[in-house]
Amino acid sequence: MTKTLNVRSRSKTELIDITEDIRRIIAEEGIKDGLCFIYVPHTTAGITINEGADPAVKRDILVALSKLVPFEGDYQHLEGNSAAHIKATLVGTSHCILIEEGKPLLGTWQSIYFCEFDGPRHRRVLVKTISS
Repeated sequence: MTKTLNVRSRSKTELIDITEDIRRIIAEEGIKDGLCFIYVPHTTAGITINEGADPAVKRDILVALSKLVPFEGDYQHLEGNSAAHIKATLVGTSHCILIEEGKPLLGTWQSIYFCEFDGPRHRRVLVKTISS
């Protein structure tokens, strides 16, 4: 069964740590070994895995993405959020994480982030676990 996480962003761009939500879903599903698919069904948001220990990393990622793809540009999309679409394309909308012994196999410093590029908004993250 697919589980839905509801995420509320509070800024135009933001990385929101959903690691504990993913751990909770894996535990609720009772998966000991398998896979966890995480998918964001939005065209201006994404998902990434990166360092969770130092909050400066989140800031640095957002600053770098804004330099790479500024909000103001020679874009033709009428909604005015082309930069958000491009950032979502660069970051990606899904990840697959291995599950072992009932836990996501993440590195020591890794966290799972919902990436908001066109907020603030209410968003969904879809999570499917598969037992091996």
